[in-house]
Amino acid sequence: MDENKKEKKFEPKPRENRRAPREESEFDKKLVCVRRVNKVVKGGRTLRFSALVVVGDGKHNVGIGVGKAAEVPAAIDKATAAARKNMHLIRVVDGTIPHEVIGQFGSSKILMLPAKAGTGVIAGGSARAVLELAGIKDIVTKIHGSTNKINAVKATMNGLISLRTREEIAAMRGKKPEEI
Repeated sequence: MDENKKEKKFEPKPRENRRAPREESEFDKKLVCVRRVNKVVKGGRTLRFSALVVVGDGKHNVGIGVGKAAEVPAAIDKATAAARKNMHLIRVVDGTIPHEVIGQFGSSKILMLPAKAGTGVIAGGSARAVLELAGIKDIVTKIHGSTNKINAVKATMNGLISLRTREEIAAMRGKKPEEI
């Protein structure tokens, strides 16, 4: 036998990934809910899926999006794209909100109160996703009225968008922040 010739083992080629490579995003996303929705038409019912996604960077930028499609992954992708287009800057002071606020959407109302450091995020599941991805560390919330997840998330966003810092209010009134 010839020592220079070694048997070559058969190694299959690595399988090529058929999916497009996933881009790494600077945003985190949370899937809040997926719903199965029906549309009744003349020929019967058409089944689709609706997804609610919250996207945020933990540095006071957060957005929400709703997407519908015939399949769940497509609905999630559409919702994520909508959430990225709908990003808002949230005003945060020392890890909490600057003042108490009531957010409202439809029949959902959410009361948000600033909290001392170390309190944590005390909120229901749908509101918690928005607050955590916005980078808020300490807050107390209470939802009144409808607890529908989509309406609760939109009410939370409306409340957070309406927040103003002491400096912004002083600038609008033409005063110094210490005077307020």
